Amino acid sequence: MSTATNRRWLLASRPEGAPVPENFRLDEAEIPTPGAGEMLLRVIYLSLDPYMRGRMSDAKSYAAPVPIDGVMEGETVAEVMESNNPDFAPGDIVLARAGWQSYGLSDGTGVRKVAAGSAPISTALGVLGMPGLTAYAGLKNIGMPKAGETVVVAAASGPVGSAVGQIAKIRGARAVGIAGGADKCAYLVDELGFDAAVDHRAPDFAEQLAKACPDGIDVYFENVSGKVFDAVFPLFNQFARMPVCGTIAFYNATSFPEMDTKVPALMRAVLTKRLRIQGFIVYDFASDYSDFARDMAGWIADGRVKYREDIVEGIETAPEAFIGLLKGKNFGKMVVKVGQDPVGA
Repeated sequence: MSTATNRRWLLASRPEGAPVPENFRLDEAEIPTPGAGEMLLRVIYLSLDPYMRGRMSDAKSYAAPVPIDGVMEGETVAEVMESNNPDFAPGDIVLARAGWQSYGLSDGTGVRKVAAGSAPISTALGVLGMPGLTAYAGLKNIGMPKAGETVVVAAASGPVGSAVGQIAKIRGARAVGIAGGADKCAYLVDELGFDAAVDHRAPDFAEQLAKACPDGIDVYFENVSGKVFDAVFPLFNQFARMPVCGTIAFYNATSFPEMDTKVPALMRAVLTKRLRIQGFIVYDFASDYSDFARDMAGWIADGRVKYREDIVEGIETAPEAFIGLLKGKNFGKMVVKVGQDPVGA
């Protein structure tokens, strides 16, 4: 390792609108040395997720922004190379927030061992990780689908949306996915078993969605907002529930669109239809993790939940892949393979 370096992506500047390559800077530094209670991690897989766009901004939010010249934040699957922490040993495979870099240090806070199983270790960043828990907990605690109800989910071919639809089916509900493009819509129905899928790029998207939901919408899992929500809103049934997980349509916006004519209609519907609209962050439901891990592993094993990964090779590809992710160019969970898999993983 003495001849290797730590390649890492730093935040060079804050985006104005959509991120561009110039907002990132590739840096090379010495591999850090773990101190007392610390361990050295070698990153194998890096997760790319839409929330990272918020971390690039210094606007007030639920989490601190990445500082200028700081390493871009991100969750990783990594191998413990050296350890001064009694809870972890060299060779352990762990889930850790090591960021966009080849190596990182950790004192063990928030780190979890990745158990060997039937699914690749990269799935700890997707269907068996934060996106899967987001779908599971948001649907369970806020969506609360009942057998026979209609569940609609936006960004349905992504790691959260695809899990939402499949869990809804397991719960006996009817699943309708919204995605961008014919290939993604076909995947939802033909591969994942959704009852219907609608292309939000279609000129008659709102009409197609209404046709796909003849009995209205009981649960809408919001990942997008914007024109997608505009089409969903008139279809809400009484007592409909809307977990709000993301608003990716506005992540790159420099200002919000004029909404004053829509707010009164929304508030009236909240009252008259007794809608439940609740935002959440996945860590609000951290106590659900054990149930999620057990249930999701079982559903994958028996084929009731399927998943798709979009893996790119090399740390140098991270900015381009992330910029594409925000434009919907990925197909499945976006992951960067940074280093080689350990033997036997």
